[in-house]
Formats: sequence, structure tokens, C-alpha cells
Amino acid sequence: MGLYEIIDPKFSGYIVGNALLEKLGEGFRWAEGPAWFGDMDMLIFSDVPGDRMLRWSEAGGVEVFRQPSGFANGNTRDLQGRLVTCSHLGRCIQRTEYDGRVVTLADSFDGKRLNSPNDVVVKSDGAIWFSDPPYGIAGDYQGARASQELPCNVYRLDPSSGALTVATDVFKAPNGLAFGPGERKLYIAETGEASGEPRPHIRVFDVSEDGARLSNGQVFYEFEHGNADGFRCDEDGNLWCGQPEGVLCIAADGTLLGKILVPSTVANVTFGGLNRNRLFLCASQALYAIFVNTRGLRCL
Repeated sequence: MGLYEIIDPKFSGYIVGNALLEKLGEGFRWAEGPAWFGDMDMLIFSDVPGDRMLRWSEAGGVEVFRQPSGFANGNTRDLQGRLVTCSHLGRCIQRTEYDGRVVTLADSFDGKRLNSPNDVVVKSDGAIWFSDPPYGIAGDYQGARASQELPCNVYRLDPSSGALTVATDVFKAPNGLAFGPGERKLYIAETGEASGEPRPHIRVFDVSEDGARLSNGQVFYEFEHGNADGFRCDEDGNLWCGQPEGVLCIAADGTLLGKILVPSTVANVTFGGLNRNRLFLCASQALYAIFVNTRGLRCL
């Protein structure tokens, strides 16, 4: 099997010809939620059913960062560089303080428990946006079986007031999310499926001038096989998307440019390294990385 599938000639410009798909670690139950810490030259990611968070560095390889983790899933950083995490077991969004304390930022809405926050991003105004599908309460493997109290919404947590608002309620099971260049677009994965509706797909929304509201939601890309879990944008506006075939590179107009073929299903990706040109892949039971000829958007 070759490493790449070129569908549009533009994809050739994003390939580093002699770059290898490097396996950085393995032996996880299901890897997700990579977040790059450039100031520490370190990647943090989750082994969700393993109930642990791990860190990888060039010098130290893979080490345990936190165990138990509350069945942590998605991770990112806030404006102050602190780790923000989705906890399936806690059914909440957590932040790790500088001294190591873990504090809960949001665990309920309108007096009801959140489902199981899955993926999270922080906007440049400090607001925390996250998806809340039911995967962590559907059974005991990725969390703890519990009754669903709320619809599967995408939420925005206001950085000043701490108020939680519903950003969109149109999803059956929202999953990965990422802002595009200039934060004027927000991409959200739909991993649920219902009769008469599009297959698993990615929707794109316009973000309001004040950065607090979404509008004009449209299907951006529909999958013929499988679905999308997590993704990140590069500086050209291309979406690099984890998927059962590997990583799909989708242009801003929805054109599939090409694929990085990976031996196992890729859940989440993020850009890291000194120049943000190293793509890290959480792929089932392994962690991979590959250099690409583009730079990821600065992602907190």
C-alpha cells in the first residue's frame, strides 16, 4: 500500500516526498484528543477506554501523564496555556491549573447533566466550544452507563461570565470541531445518522462578528464510507480529517484533495512541531506522525 492517494493535483503540493509515517507509540485501547504544547515540545493525548492521559516527547517517548483520567477524550489549551479536557466519566469540561489541580468548568445546562463532552476548542476571545454526544454514557467501556438528560448539543462557555449557551442543536451526535482561518467558520462532525438525513458528514457554520453565535449551517462534506471524528485546519483553509481510511485532506470548497493512508482508523489529528508542519495522528491503538508541506493554524 502506498502512503498517499492523490485525488486532486493540488494535494501533491502538500506532500513532503521523503517524509515517513512514523509510529511514535502503541498499545493503547483507543487514542484520541491530541493537543500540542509547543513551549514544552510535548503532545498530550487520551487513551479513552484505558482511562488515562499520555504525553509524548521526542526525548522521552510516550509516558503516562494522568491515570485515572476520568475517561478523558478531547484536549486543547486555553489562552493562558492551561490544559482543557473533556471528561466522559465526569460528564464535564475540566481545566488543569498550573499547580496541577483539576477544576470543573461546566458539567450541566439548564439544571441537567451534560452527556459526555467529546471534543473541545478555544477561540481567540477565550470562549470554550465543545460537543456533547452520548458516547461516554452509552456503556461502561468509555465512561459509565447513565441516562441521557439533554439533547446532543454543541455549547459555548463564555470566558467572562462562565455562562453556558447552546451554539447549535441540529446534531444527532456532534463530534470533532475546528475553526477555520480567521475564526469566521466553524466545522463540526456529525457522527450520528438518521433515516432520510445525510450520511455521517461535516457541517460548516458562519461565526458571528462578536464570535458568540453560529448561523447558516450547511453540509460541507458527506462521507461515502465511515465518518469523521476529529480534524484541524491548515493555513490555506484545508481540513485534515481523521477517518477510517486514514487522513483526508479536504479543501475549503469541499473538494477532496487526497488521503494519507494509515494502517488503522484515525480518530483525531493535530498539527505540532517547531513550525506546526508535523501532523500527529491518534489512530486506534497507536500514535503516528508525518511531516507535511503546510502549517496548521495556531490551535490553542
